[in-house]
Amino acid sequence: MLALLLTLFVPLLGSLLILTIKKDSVKIIKYTTLAFSLITFFVSLSLWIGFDSTNPNYQFMVDANWIPSIDAGFRLGLDGMSVLLVMLTTFISPIAILSSFDAIKKREKEYYSMILLLQFAMTGVFSSLDLFLFYIFWEIILIPMYFIIGIWGGKERIYAAIKFFIFTMVGSLFMLVAIVWLGHYVGTYLVSNSGGFTTNLLTIRNYSQMIPFDIQKWMFLAFALSFLIKVPVFPLHTWLPDAHTEAPTPGSVILAAVLLKMGTYGLIRFNLDLFPQASFNYASIISWLAVFGIVYGALVAMIQTDVKKLVAYSSVSHLGFVVLGIFSMTVEGVQGAIIQMINHGLSTGMLFLCVGFIYERRHTRNISEFGGLARVMPVYTVFFAIAMFASVGLPGLNGFVGELLTLVGAFKSPFLNSWAYTIIAASGVIFAAVYLLWMFQRVMFGTITNPLNNGLEDLKKNEWVMLVPLVVFIVWIGVYPSTFMSVSETSTKSLINKLETIKFGKSQYNLPGKLEYKPINK
Repeated sequence: MLALLLTLFVPLLGSLLILTIKKDSVKIIKYTTLAFSLITFFVSLSLWIGFDSTNPNYQFMVDANWIPSIDAGFRLGLDGMSVLLVMLTTFISPIAILSSFDAIKKREKEYYSMILLLQFAMTGVFSSLDLFLFYIFWEIILIPMYFIIGIWGGKERIYAAIKFFIFTMVGSLFMLVAIVWLGHYVGTYLVSNSGGFTTNLLTIRNYSQMIPFDIQKWMFLAFALSFLIKVPVFPLHTWLPDAHTEAPTPGSVILAAVLLKMGTYGLIRFNLDLFPQASFNYASIISWLAVFGIVYGALVAMIQTDVKKLVAYSSVSHLGFVVLGIFSMTVEGVQGAIIQMINHGLSTGMLFLCVGFIYERRHTRNISEFGGLARVMPVYTVFFAIAMFASVGLPGLNGFVGELLTLVGAFKSPFLNSWAYTIIAASGVIFAAVYLLWMFQRVMFGTITNPLNNGLEDLKKNEWVMLVPLVVFIVWIGVYPSTFMSVSETSTKSLINKLETIKFGKSQYNLPGKLEYKPINK
């Protein structure tokens, strides 16, 4: 419990402390921010070490009364999926902060306070066990990300920041309505006959399958809209390329590595778990949107002339695999989706770092401005190649594991009951190889098209420090994925057991113990 509280609140403490430092003390601000983020990472390791992967229940739980009249509490806890995402957050954040040292040249005090506030809110999203608390953390994220894009971004930063804010806020309002409706319905009609309200996720989870389908479907759609915008899924994706392209490098890294995973996390945690019958009903529609997004994102990425925008559209394609795996509602598919969330955070985060390094040297991202970089930056080329091959899904690297499992899950899914999803989605793997390899060939090989490229410096020491840890996990997951997948396996089987039992009356998975649900206090 203490470890989870420290993992959550140390970044917030750091964010407030940064505001007390004189703005001229830039070096102190930078290293204080990095220190708080590293402390958070090392504290979070105790969550990883102490987590019992054989236990399907939430662990490290915190439960404190907050607003008794609506049964809203400060409730935290982690299961196999959320502990992986919390670890991804605490791992990526120091790397993003270190990349800020060269990328951020103005108003450093405000920036570093914002990025620690962002880490605090992201951790809160993945650990909340109360809908009211979850919504607060979800909305807090809008504030620092809006300013990171709007103040420290590129030429069109204001447009991109406003677009990001409007898209996310619209989805959030639908989710808020659903939270109020869900809390009222469960508290009034299912838990008690005398009226009431609750935002306790575990209580709602216990009674959610009793909600009539006519009501459940609208709640499902409201939550799904918010999460599908955040993923984002076609056709709700248009804010993402602008946000990625205009955000500074650290903002793009955090956006790709962690923020987009809030949407896919929400689809599993809320849509599948709380609204099973509606999930069965809409699985086919959402899966087709995911498949279309896989192909569409890849085809649009092929024609990009800006390296960063190409990587941004690749996220639309890759996250389509995650959504397809989720709505296959099989153990293979959901496990593949969870590990692919981690994989995408590592490989695409690394791609954005590599693009940022070359942008800092040349102040351009146009593919036509490069060529022959392998001659002057051989070490950089190797790291870029590793990130690129991981995104392609090369066997032996992390991307292959997640994509294979999501395709297998969709192929054998009794809920989707069609091979077409897998067959069409698999073409996205081929297209990914086309646009990434073609981009790599034009940037790294051939003749040096611009004389300015001749004197470019290869990787600096701090850039090595950022990239090497990412490579370690990219290879680790690719070679021995069970280290990470075993953490979420029991939680995934617990969810699939619930879905299969509701749909078919039985499940193939026999789980140890019994899931614990905390009843509402009346």
